[in-house]
Amino acid sequence: MEHKTNKLTLKKALLIYIVLFYAAWAVYELLCRKLLDSAINNDLIVEMCETVIKNLVWTLPAVLLIHKYSSDVLVRLKEMFTAKVNWLKYLPVFAFFTVYILVNAYSQYGEIKIQRNFGIASIIMVFFVGLEEEMVFRGWLLNATVNEDKKWQYIILNALMFLMIHFPIWIRNGIFVSSFTHFGFIIILLLSVIFSTEFLRSKNILVPIALHMYWDLLASMFVG
Repeated sequence: MEHKTNKLTLKKALLIYIVLFYAAWAVYELLCRKLLDSAINNDLIVEMCETVIKNLVWTLPAVLLIHKYSSDVLVRLKEMFTAKVNWLKYLPVFAFFTVYILVNAYSQYGEIKIQRNFGIASIIMVFFVGLEEEMVFRGWLLNATVNEDKKWQYIILNALMFLMIHFPIWIRNGIFVSSFTHFGFIIILLLSVIFSTEFLRSKNILVPIALHMYWDLLASMFVG
């Protein structure tokens, strides 16, 4: 009976979290980010401010919730950082990311070179976005909902939720429609599936974090 009550409590916590999480992010991207950009004309400072905000609104709540519901999630907080990983197994994934990004960069620009706008602000973004997004979407949301019997249903659901977090950014940048008409959204879904699959396989959150960071690093350097 107690186990059932805990499950219901977890579902309620997930629902509240999801509603507040998406609402807060939409308000920030569509309203606060514009004010931040106009008030601070410095990409590095803006990126640092956003990093602080996202860690307070994204990472910290996710970590606290994983810890609170440790008996209900698939992988406990401590275990997801300490589970042994054979990193050599992931070399093909890193290699695939490298080839895909470089080919994409060459197809767009006719050459492969580091983008002029790549700098410290980009590096900060790369490092923290991978950590923040993976702790929320794989470490918490997937970890708290996945069922081994219906694993792919939850991986796909998680991918859709991961896609939705990009909507406010695309709206702010004026690329919401083009992200669908040019099928850019598909790569977001595929990346989410890869990150989710590797997290469930390794039971270590550092795996999707590393993959996510590497993808963002290459994309920032060569595609922009």
